[in-house]
Amino acid sequence: LKLLAKEFQLVVVVLCQLNRASEQRTDKRPMISDLRESGAVEQDADMVILLHRPDMHDPESPRAGEADLIVDKHRGG
Repeated sequence: LKLLAKEFQLVVVVLCQLNRASEQRTDKRPMISDLRESGAVEQDADMVILLHRPDMHDPESPRAGEADLIVDKHRGG
């Protein structure tokens, strides 16, 4: 997939599901290791952006309706 994207100068966006590891931690912010099949993602992805909504774990959060975009990996800098 990555070779095809390079050859045809395409952007490929892949969505991944989180495993339940983050639910066991005090800090609920996702990490790249929380992605299912994370070994392949960590190795092959040029960029990994994680989405986090604090109000999903804390209904009383003053940030209700807001989301964080966490750049967890950026191979290009």
